[in-house]
Amino acid sequence: MNDHPAPHVSKVAEADFPTEFGLFRIYGFEAADGSGTEEAVVLKMGDFPPGFAPLVRIHSQCLTGDVFHSLRCDCRAQLEMALDAIAREGRGLLIYEQKEGRGIGLLNKLRAYQLQDHGADTVEANEQLGFESDLRNYQVPGAILRYFNLSAVRLMSNNPEKVEAVERAGVKVAERVPIIADVLETRRAYLETKREKMGHLFE
Repeated sequence: MNDHPAPHVSKVAEADFPTEFGLFRIYGFEAADGSGTEEAVVLKMGDFPPGFAPLVRIHSQCLTGDVFHSLRCDCRAQLEMALDAIAREGRGLLIYEQKEGRGIGLLNKLRAYQLQDHGADTVEANEQLGFESDLRNYQVPGAILRYFNLSAVRLMSNNPEKVEAVERAGVKVAERVPIIADVLETRRAYLETKREKMGHLFE
């Protein structure tokens, strides 16, 4: 993951947001650093007492999974598991980043799908397109966590690099909470590649 100057985050809007999982507050953020502007959305449920470490999910946009219910990946399953966990606890935060395809963008992700159909795994496909396996750096989510005055979180993630990135942003990960989707045959190879080549934990 690349290091960039810490972004400046500004809240541009917030509103009540009823969902199937319960009532959230939805926030829109803009973040600017030396490389441009990035947008992110946050769903927040409940209040966070001082020193409390809420459940947090940092979720990268996945149109194919989140919207079209793709079974090539586990993105939608993780999104719904996170929202359900936050709702059951009655408080928590979901940060939704516009980082389609681990940062390569939607059309490049579809190009990667095409390469995967011809035998490449998800890492090899990104590299054949000239990208690193993962372009995300999580500095914007780190800045958003600081906006909400969070000094510690319980991070719902299987990705050790995401844990390290949050802590580099100055927020302690008091607990890494596994968020493991069912292993369907359509995404078995995808999950195995995440474990073997990207270090994701599926205990």
